Amino acid sequence: MRLFKHYSPGMIAKHISRLFKGRIYIYGIGKFEFDNGKLILPEKAEAKHFQTVKEINQEIMKMRQLEAA
Repeated sequence: MRLFKHYSPGMIAKHISRLFKGRIYIYGIGKFEFDNGKLILPEKAEAKHFQTVKEINQEIMKMRQLEAA
C-alpha cells in the first residue's frame, strides 16, 4: 500500500499506471484500490471519492494517449 500525503492526480496516476494492481491511501480522502490500471470506487463512496476517482482516471487516460502518440 502506498501512502500519498498530498493529493496530486498526476503523481498518483503515474503510480497506478506502473503497478497496475494494488492499494493506495490519500491523506484526507481515504483508501482506494486499483486494478487493470484504473482506480476503483470504495464500497461506501462519498462525493469526494467520486471526484477523486474521476480526476485520477482522466489523468491515466491522458498518459496512455500520450504514450500511444
